[in-house]
Amino acid sequence: MRKPDFELGNGDVRLFLGDCLSILPEFPDGCVDAVVTDPPFGVEGGAGHDAIYRPRPLKYGSDEIDTEEYVKRVCVPMIEICRKLSPIVVLTPGVRCCWFYPRPDDMGCFWCPAAARRGPWGFATFSPILYYGKDFRAGRGSTPTGTTLNERAPNNGHPCPKPIAAWTWLVEKATPVGAVVCDPMMGSGTTGVAAIKLGRKFWGIELEPKYFDIAVKRIKDTYTGGPLLEAAERQAGLF
Repeated sequence: MRKPDFELGNGDVRLFLGDCLSILPEFPDGCVDAVVTDPPFGVEGGAGHDAIYRPRPLKYGSDEIDTEEYVKRVCVPMIEICRKLSPIVVLTPGVRCCWFYPRPDDMGCFWCPAAARRGPWGFATFSPILYYGKDFRAGRGSTPTGTTLNERAPNNGHPCPKPIAAWTWLVEKATPVGAVVCDPMMGSGTTGVAAIKLGRKFWGIELEPKYFDIAVKRIKDTYTGGPLLEAAERQAGLF
């Protein structure tokens, strides 16, 4: 397994800069408890169906990274690798390319009653969540598979950031305290921020250096003084 490009604590946080399809197969079996990720939706950077009404520039600055072909060529194989690597995989695929992925064990959603994104049949208010594996709470008090989302995403330098409250809910839904959470397309690191706040460990992969740098700063700031650092210091007898 290659050395992380950024690391905190005793492996509490491990961040890798590079192609997830190359890095994921190097992970040892059983090293990740759950994968929680938000790959591109294949909507051509936000143009997609909205172009019917008002053409917009590509969010990712490229005509290749957010297309249906990219989802088929990169995102779907990435999820197939993750399903072999981890017993739990949770992803938000968007609507347009949702059916490209393997059949999930269950499905939930972020319900967005105030959403303004327009699709070919009207305003979109549903963002699917695909669940693979067994709910660790099964038989011990299951929780809903979806939640209402009214939160705006932060303006953090990434073209498609995710709301922290929503991803905190999703990470908590998918994992117990102390779990190792992996996001192989971590973007600006929202999954990692949520994981650390909840007392989980985090391994992340990002291909784009400028987004990797954003993720490093956000995750480092969250880790400092957070529950993971406190637990590590207690274990070391520092207080």
